[in-house]
Amino acid sequence: MIGRAADQVAISGANLAANPRRAGRDCTAADRTQSRGVRAGFAEVLGLDVSVEVIEYRNGNEPLQVRKLPGLTKYSDVTLKRGVTGDLAFWEWIRTAMNGRVERRTVVVRLLDEAREPVLQWRLRRAWPCKYEGPHLGAKAGEIALETLVISHEGLELK
Repeated sequence: MIGRAADQVAISGANLAANPRRAGRDCTAADRTQSRGVRAGFAEVLGLDVSVEVIEYRNGNEPLQVRKLPGLTKYSDVTLKRGVTGDLAFWEWIRTAMNGRVERRTVVVRLLDEAREPVLQWRLRRAWPCKYEGPHLGAKAGEIALETLVISHEGLELK
């Protein structure tokens, strides 16, 4: 298991955009995660975004003009992709949700520079895994076996 609800899952990734020639070569080992000593590499982190709905409103005594007000804030699910390592920590985390017990965590995604120093950090509040996808296995394809974990959350902070 990953741990108790107060634990954090930290995901870090190299700033591959700083050197585009390195991006294709290094992206499979660029991201790291650690929680209670568990480490794994992530090839991709997707979905670090937030949107605020727009509510259009018009007072009855105003001219034909619409006011725009902020509505609900929505956070996209975050998708993590990594090469299969044999580590079952993330599988155990989603298995608790499959058994009807959601274990929420704070997930931290860090962007690192080429010296592996933190540049930016995204913090996902009350996160829990909502989907696991195993690798596509094809002996003739010659591709790396990737597994995917999708995390749902209730808040995003950027530091």
